[in-house]
Amino acid sequence: MCKKDQLLEYSIQDIIDMISTDQSIEYDEAMNKFYNSEVFEKLIDKETGLYLESPEYVYDLFKDEMNFGHIIQAEI
Repeated sequence: MCKKDQLLEYSIQDIIDMISTDQSIEYDEAMNKFYNSEVFEKLIDKETGLYLESPEYVYDLFKDEMNFGHIIQAEI
């Protein structure tokens, strides 16, 4: 496993933990929600570079997708 894949795997685990904790749902349900999200698709696409962002940042994008139906990225 290369470092990018390892970084991605750890990030995914952290994000699913956050979803499970914040929404008080089972880990499997949190995993299902995240794996079926647009954010997950962007995260695993190494071309986007999203895997380099913190799990907290990616989780915020996921929350926006759940609340608004799509990813909302704040302007810097």
